[in-house]
Amino acid sequence: MTNKMNGVLYIGISDNIEERVKEHKLKVYPKSFTAKYNCDRLVYLEEYNNGLEASKREISLKKWKREWKIKLIEEINPSWMDISLNWNLNYNRLRE
Repeated sequence: MTNKMNGVLYIGISDNIEERVKEHKLKVYPKSFTAKYNCDRLVYLEEYNNGLEASKREISLKKWKREWKIKLIEEINPSWMDISLNWNLNYNRLRE
C-alpha cells in the first residue's frame, strides 16, 4: 500500500486482501500506520497458498532497501496504478 507514486510504503499480509484493502481505504483503524500516512492505494501484491510462506516473504520484503521495493513495484506496475479499483481487470493485466 502507498499514498502516492514513490510515497510511503506499507507491507502487510492478509488472508482476505479485498477486505483488508477496504479497511485501509476507509481508515477503519484510525491510529494505524496506513491511516496516519493515508496509504490507500494497492500498487503491488503477491499470492501464496501457504500462510507461513506469505509471512516469510513479508518479513523478507520489510528488510529490503526502499529502492529495491520500488523496483519490484515498477516491474509490474510502472504507473503505480491502484490495482484495487478494478480488481479483476487490473490484477489480470498485471499478471500478464
